Amino acid sequence: MSTVHVLEHPLIQHKITYIRDVTTGTKEFRELVDEVAALMAFEITRELPLQEVTVKTPVSEAKAYTIAGKKLGLVPILRAGLGMVDGILKLIPAAKVGHVGLYRDPETLQPVEYYVKLPSDVEERELIVIDPMLATGGSAVAAIDSLKKRGAQNIKLMCLIAAPEGVQMVQEAHPDVDIYLGAQDEYLNEKGYIVPGLGDAGDRLFGTK
Repeated sequence: MSTVHVLEHPLIQHKITYIRDVTTGTKEFRELVDEVAALMAFEITRELPLQEVTVKTPVSEAKAYTIAGKKLGLVPILRAGLGMVDGILKLIPAAKVGHVGLYRDPETLQPVEYYVKLPSDVEERELIVIDPMLATGGSAVAAIDSLKKRGAQNIKLMCLIAAPEGVQMVQEAHPDVDIYLGAQDEYLNEKGYIVPGLGDAGDRLFGTK
């Protein structure tokens, strides 16, 4: 079974408080999501392998370390996932970015894939699937399904807020995918919103209703 990591760093928790706040406007909300994504990227990359190198400083030679050739890829789920990409790229500017577009069929309520564009070497990369909200889990499972069909073998999932129902669905469908969260909330209400949550992440990021 996959591992769920709730990232309890004080800065992450502090900023999520303001992300949740209904009085936080679009500009500040967007900036906060960007900042939390960067902080989460710091935690999610903690186990990247290092290799020893030698560099010349202004004083002498020094043994130092670089990331050992690990290829990373970011895959936001459209559209809300886009709000977290720039923050992560600030820390990992060499990461390639793919996209998965999904919408919910109004009759079946199941996610329907309408767009996928991924790096050509997806099977060689460690991929981070990004979506602010893990509610029912349907979109995350569909996105991971889509990546695996195209050869992806090493996948992690990053979300700001999750409901237990969504976490369980992802774990059951993809037990090899570790989940990284800013917070795990209480439950889903009858409309499919996470409680207490933060509302609709896409609407709050892009100022739409």
